[in-house]
Amino acid sequence: MPSMNKSRVGRIGNALGTTMSKQTSEFEKKSADVNIPAIRDVRDAVDEFMTRFETFKQANDDRLRDVERKQVADVVTVEKVNRLNEALDQQQKAVDGLALSVRRPEFGTGMNLDPLSRDHKTAFDTYVRRGEVSALRSLEEKALSVQSDPDGGYLVPKETEQMIDRIVSQASPIRAIAGVRQIGAASYKKPFATTGAASGWVGEIDPRGETTTPTIAELEFPVMELYAMPAATSTLLDDSAVNIDQWIAEEVQTAFAEQEGAAFVNGDGVKKPRGFLSYSTVENDAWTWGNVGYIATGTAGAFPASEPSDVLLDLVYSVKSGYRANANFVMNRQTQSQIRKFKDADGNYLWQPSLVAGEAPRLMNVPIAEAEDMPDVAADSFAIAYGDFQRGYLIVDRLGVRVLRDPYSAKPYVLFYTTKRVGGGVQNFEAIKLLKFGVA
Repeated sequence: MPSMNKSRVGRIGNALGTTMSKQTSEFEKKSADVNIPAIRDVRDAVDEFMTRFETFKQANDDRLRDVERKQVADVVTVEKVNRLNEALDQQQKAVDGLALSVRRPEFGTGMNLDPLSRDHKTAFDTYVRRGEVSALRSLEEKALSVQSDPDGGYLVPKETEQMIDRIVSQASPIRAIAGVRQIGAASYKKPFATTGAASGWVGEIDPRGETTTPTIAELEFPVMELYAMPAATSTLLDDSAVNIDQWIAEEVQTAFAEQEGAAFVNGDGVKKPRGFLSYSTVENDAWTWGNVGYIATGTAGAFPASEPSDVLLDLVYSVKSGYRANANFVMNRQTQSQIRKFKDADGNYLWQPSLVAGEAPRLMNVPIAEAEDMPDVAADSFAIAYGDFQRGYLIVDRLGVRVLRDPYSAKPYVLFYTTKRVGGGVQNFEAIKLLKFGVA
């Protein structure tokens, strides 16, 4: 396998990397906050993953030696590498699932509710369990809430909304790395200067020319309605031991995270957020504001046959240095499986798993956000994105999650039509670049 430029990898590692020892200490610190059996399961899963990764590296090394000696890899070895690669993906999913369950917040822990919040929580619990709305309607009328409407549902308690936000943030890959802003209106408008005021150097007594007025434009991020509809049995609602707030939060987690993840990547902006892949793209050398720049691999539907990993460095250095310190790669699992085979000039693998369960693996010491909605490697696909997504992509959340109880549509089950309003789009077109698997 061709190697990559060693000095360039070193610069990336020095500028952006963190050490494995630091990750290990963070893992130990986090372990103290959760129960021992759960942490033991996570550690066992991580150990199993590391064992499989070592086996994968040995098999891939055999494949590379075959290529060097015979110019072609043995078919049996290639099949073995592919099987081990798939096993790594499955084990990574298991680790991520266990880590997410451990990190999931327990509702009510450490919460000191004020009297109004406590009344709201009690009234909401009564509404969800028995459908009684008088207490909840009275509280929301006193609060003069413009977001509350009996036909559209009632606002969940603030603590429940915070729990939903935390759980979805942990499960949604783009939300975890993007900028997030909460608003109380139907949209968020952000002004920016397309041309700055004129400036220049002058002598102490030289005349100053009249400066021009900067041109201001505006980006608008409207919020769209996202919904989920979990169902419950009467037995579950009658069980006082069941924490209804936590049940709702966990039930809507997957639906919200999946829908958000797809929209933040590919959304067209119609009744959903606009994804960063939906904007017009241009070659980075011809980049202008309002477009997302890209670097081409030079090979349709594949990495280059010679020095394949160099295009990753080209992608990294296509982003200005100010955005690289907090950058992430974004790709799906299939793309990762290809990159996992790349090595540097010293024979070190560029892709490395994290020693902290639930944290992202790294490529050249840069975290990878695994988004399954990213396209696979194919002709002219934008399968990899890189940049500072916290500054580049903005997610807008309108305050308030609503629940409408429906005991009629699916008897004997009770449906809970749960909605939140979310928007999103690119806010800084300099901060994100794409890798195009095409000739140009």
